[in-house]
Amino acid sequence: MSPFHEALTQYVAVRRALGTQLREPAVTLRHFVAFLEREGAEFITLALALRWATEPYGVQRATWARRLTAVRRFAAWLRAADRRTQVPPPRLLDGRRPRHAPHIFADQEIAQLMAAASHWSSPKGVRALTYTTLVGLLASTGLRPGEALALHRDDVDLERGRLSVRHTKFGKSRFVPVHESTRAALAKYAPRREAVGVRDQRDTFFVSEQRRRLQGCTARRTFASLSCAVGLRAVTGPRRSGRGPRLQDFRHTFATRTLVAWYRAGLDVERELPTLSTYLGHVDVAHTYWYISAVPELLQLATERLCERRQGGA
Repeated sequence: MSPFHEALTQYVAVRRALGTQLREPAVTLRHFVAFLEREGAEFITLALALRWATEPYGVQRATWARRLTAVRRFAAWLRAADRRTQVPPPRLLDGRRPRHAPHIFADQEIAQLMAAASHWSSPKGVRALTYTTLVGLLASTGLRPGEALALHRDDVDLERGRLSVRHTKFGKSRFVPVHESTRAALAKYAPRREAVGVRDQRDTFFVSEQRRRLQGCTARRTFASLSCAVGLRAVTGPRRSGRGPRLQDFRHTFATRTLVAWYRAGLDVERELPTLSTYLGHVDVAHTYWYISAVPELLQLATERLCERRQGGA
């Protein structure tokens, strides 16, 4: 094992011990280490880091920035042991963009996505059931996509109808109750994924056709293909699915529908909001308020409620 590989192994181990999952950055940095070895580098330089980060052609600048950020953090850690290491300054490749306007799925769109997923054929028949169940789970619970993909078999309590979401964003854990229809769908999926056998020693709940843990990048790419199939995305070229709804938008849809239902029912949304914040796993209720400002219908309802309060207090 090369010195760079040894250093990366230690770096990943330390970051994970501190509570960071570091899945995709670990893969990214392995590619960077392989690049350094091909270049015969003895230490990280700014020129090498920039050249590697900007290698991909035809991608958004945000992709370059994300790659360089992973290198910068690794280099900062490595510099403690090797002072020759050059650490790229922050925002050297600034890829920040305005926050995505969420796509709020209509019931018909969710049904179309699940129907399209159910018709996908595969040698073991796992792909169709996995993605049908995953889309349904995200739509009905508002889980973060990474939380759903990280579920282990023991995290899915089919008797009580609840999920154990462990050590996710900001290190928070919580129980998430599910609707009876969702519990039934998970109960249908569970024996099927066990029948094909799972290679992952951690016994992940959602599995790929290769009987391994379903990776986030694979799930996002497959969902983009699903969106193209039902007309929610436009194909822009070979292996390019354009822009459109994301898996994360099921979470936005769930939160938005909950808030709209509360407003229409005449509930005190300000008082109820901490409940939704806890359910979603937000570390601060302010993060939940963003859903109100991000969706015009919710913003209008919130404005009307505020006007009613002012008129009532006049």
